[in-house]
Amino acid sequence: MPTFTSFDGTELSYRVQGEGEPLVCLAGGPMRHAAYLGDLGGLAAHRALVLLDARGTGASAEPADPGTYRCDRQVGDVEALRAHLGLERIDLLGHSAAGNLAVLYAAAHPERIRSLVLVTSLGRALGVTATDEEWDKSVEVFGDQEWYPEARAALDTIGPDTPLRRVYEITAPFAYGRWDAAAQEHAAATDHETNWEAAPVYHGEGAYDPETTRRAIGALTAPVLILAGEYDAGPTPAKAAEAAALFPHAELVVQPGAGHFPWVDDAEAFVRPVAAFLDPAVRTVTVDGVRLAYRVAGPEDARPVVLVHGRGNDSTTWTEITADLAADHRVYAVDLRGHGLSDRPGAYGFEDFRDELGGFLKALGLTGATVVSHSMGAAAAYLLAQREPGLIGRLVLEEAPAFVPLDPPRPVAERPEGPLAFDWEIVRTTDAQLNAPDPAWREELPAITAPTLVLAGGPTSHVPQEQLSALADTIPGARLVTIETGHLIHNARPAEFLAAIREFGL
Repeated sequence: MPTFTSFDGTELSYRVQGEGEPLVCLAGGPMRHAAYLGDLGGLAAHRALVLLDARGTGASAEPADPGTYRCDRQVGDVEALRAHLGLERIDLLGHSAAGNLAVLYAAAHPERIRSLVLVTSLGRALGVTATDEEWDKSVEVFGDQEWYPEARAALDTIGPDTPLRRVYEITAPFAYGRWDAAAQEHAAATDHETNWEAAPVYHGEGAYDPETTRRAIGALTAPVLILAGEYDAGPTPAKAAEAAALFPHAELVVQPGAGHFPWVDDAEAFVRPVAAFLDPAVRTVTVDGVRLAYRVAGPEDARPVVLVHGRGNDSTTWTEITADLAADHRVYAVDLRGHGLSDRPGAYGFEDFRDELGGFLKALGLTGATVVSHSMGAAAAYLLAQREPGLIGRLVLEEAPAFVPLDPPRPVAERPEGPLAFDWEIVRTTDAQLNAPDPAWREELPAITAPTLVLAGGPTSHVPQEQLSALADTIPGARLVTIETGHLIHNARPAEFLAAIREFGL
């Protein structure tokens, strides 16, 4: 493992997982070495995680002065690591107790912070804390669990003389969204991963000056993501919101069903908002309670065009198309719900995607924009165009389903093995709707007033081409262009796809 020498001569160790831009990760506990972070639920697929073992933990040496275990004294370790990595500015993530260290570092070195992620971190450094009574009340959310009565009884035995490691053992079931085998295995490692002698020093007297820290972070220009677990008692979502309000540029995300270790409870639900936040090419907007990720390119004052992907894809499917259109357009490529880096709320259907696309356009002030859409996204686009004429300026429908009942109907699809880039529930729901679509979806096509281009992929496409021809005939004034390459025209023949939409008026 690589090492570096900190401000007081202590040799500290870290490891790197993943590839890409570095993300410096500080482990909590306090004083638990970074092994428990793992790869943060797969976040290493998006960033190179620089996982620091705090002094006296893991492979890092014990300091000559035990007083340097105190949180504020470890700010120098983070700065020494930054200098060792040769980074002018860092993306910094702190979990739990280490969120305080991350905040103190940001307060002391605001010019060194590119972005800050605080994961389930109760803000002692900010003066945002919970009382024992508040904590006890919060864990009642688990009252219907079979393990709760025994765990609650053990909780009531905690007193001022209870050893810290015993406190952690008793409170462990309340720290996870589900007290299942994975959570129990993760919690069991706490004992041998924690420096129990150093832990009480971390939050020791003098570690925090909340008033001074609040003033300092009030000038922080870097974006901040505060991620809370829905079932976490420390911090509760309400306390996390209180902390977020203290930063000039903070975003709060509450992970449903998660506790204090959200990447253990639901790795994918944890990674999506963090990866989106850390990617400078990705922005987010919330529509009807669903957090949508989207990518933007092109001059801010250029004509807007919105790109809407098909089922199972995401905004990255438009990379080549975006590169061309961004020369003279402001391009917005959205990840629809259940796809890419957007939320997976569990409720899907063509009407959901329709309403979500409309909300996206309105939230970003894109009324009158051109919408270029593919397959499932194209269906959502034309359902929106017929419901709200005037919201879409021009409409491009690539290989759109025509909502003619499937004969024979599609059987229930089996989910493939392994992780997916989208929520499989989308397939079940939309297949059922394709088998028996609402007749109004076809009957109301004449209500579309936006100039429309229908792009067909020819005989190798699974979409019946005569249905696309009928779609174009039914939409007033629509044009039909066939590019014989199959269903994914914009991927397989991007030059011809671009030529067609450019000729259409983009």
